[in-house]
Amino acid sequence: MSKHFLPFTSSLIGSMPRTKELLSGKRRLQNGQLSQEDYEAILLRETEEVIRLQERNGVDILTGGELSRDNYVSFVAEKLEGADMMSMADMLPYMEDKQGFEEILDTLDVPAVSIKNAICTGKIKRKESLLKEEILRIRQFSDKELKATLPGPYLMTRSMWLPALSSKVYDSKEELGKDVVALLKEEIEELRQMGVSVIQLDEPVLTEVVFSKGKTRSFMCAALSEKKDPTEELEFAASLLKEVVDFMKEKELCSVLHVCRGNWSKNEGILLTGSYTPLVPLFAKVLPSVLALEYSTKRAGDLSSLLENAAIRENCILGLGVINPRVDVVESGESIVERAEEALQYLPKERLWLNPDCGFATFANRPVNEFPCIEAKLQELKRAQDFLRKKYS
Repeated sequence: MSKHFLPFTSSLIGSMPRTKELLSGKRRLQNGQLSQEDYEAILLRETEEVIRLQERNGVDILTGGELSRDNYVSFVAEKLEGADMMSMADMLPYMEDKQGFEEILDTLDVPAVSIKNAICTGKIKRKESLLKEEILRIRQFSDKELKATLPGPYLMTRSMWLPALSSKVYDSKEELGKDVVALLKEEIEELRQMGVSVIQLDEPVLTEVVFSKGKTRSFMCAALSEKKDPTEELEFAASLLKEVVDFMKEKELCSVLHVCRGNWSKNEGILLTGSYTPLVPLFAKVLPSVLALEYSTKRAGDLSSLLENAAIRENCILGLGVINPRVDVVESGESIVERAEEALQYLPKERLWLNPDCGFATFANRPVNEFPCIEAKLQELKRAQDFLRKKYS
């Protein structure tokens, strides 16, 4: 990583709520009732609002809000050859354990027709850039440092792998993974040439592997309905991630690895719980520039289990989750400072960033918060950041 960032650098994880106008516009576009030009005009206005929100609240590294995406990963179906968008209802006939899959949806309170996923049905390759349009929209309103947010290679591979369909094209998920890594490298190089130096890989399914004890609870991964050994899965994930992160290191880019415990519901009781301890070996092997992790709730466990690892402590910046995106309660600047100072017991200030646990609207039609509350949270984050920078200057 060639760039140096200020202590306590702030950024968002990615997604922001979509307005009714934008959601309606996308439906009308898909139904042929709205022109691409008119839809783009709505999208551009809303992108500007997201950028201005971050700027007036002092966010250091900007994100575009992922406003054109259905969710943080399925949008790739529109950008890739060999991938088809399927709803959970569409996928059900191809599931080996249909009853188990239906139980997952019931437990998670997820409508089977409303959540969609990109499924591999042919050889995977880019037919267009995944993020170029998003980046160009952001650049119309700001030349500040920005962060591109991509689904990680393990998430993409596992979420697209539906054996009944995908195995007709690829002999194994490992073979699919090779093509996913290749297309992500192409995308990262294109982003680098556009001047993007901070790139985030989202890998929330890693917690699924280690906390669900063989019983998948994720509606995002068709293939996790297969009963797999967590050790085998983590080795596979680490191999994919390391290849992509090493590529970013060669290009002197800032690689951010984001891992949380689910962000589909405001009900904390149905989300995953557990410390990052089982993932520490993977983190230490991959060693991204930044680990953006969920730490605002007790579900995440304590910091020591992560930061007692010397390789992580000495080589990675911690993007400390200090805002819970799913609750309406606004965290005080004082509580954010307190959490940051816990991390400073293990890390120098140069290795500590501040961010929410996850996005505010991972799924376009299921936001977990609204703009007035988000703004209040960001105001407190800025207040905490100003205090920390003054105290530790």
